Amino acid sequence: MDWMAWTLPTALFFGVIACLLITFTILAIKFPETPRVGVLRIETTRGDRLFITLLGSAFINLAWLGLLSAPQWGALVVCLIYAAAVFRWV
Repeated sequence: MDWMAWTLPTALFFGVIACLLITFTILAIKFPETPRVGVLRIETTRGDRLFITLLGSAFINLAWLGLLSAPQWGALVVCLIYAAAVFRWV
């Protein structure tokens, strides 16, 4: 794996994604859900909302890097607020 830049932030990123997927799989097995309709007017499940959150967070981080010179931790705070909003209202 010398060809990849496995720094601590990179390892943490992939570790968090793996933990999220495992957690959501366990939740789906233990607590089956029915899709719900939110502000987007489409049926979404927990997995759909997780995907929307991850995709939106990627764009928030890219915009943060491109438009601001502030530390990246600020983007993490924005992403957490965005994730809470998606899981609450979407």
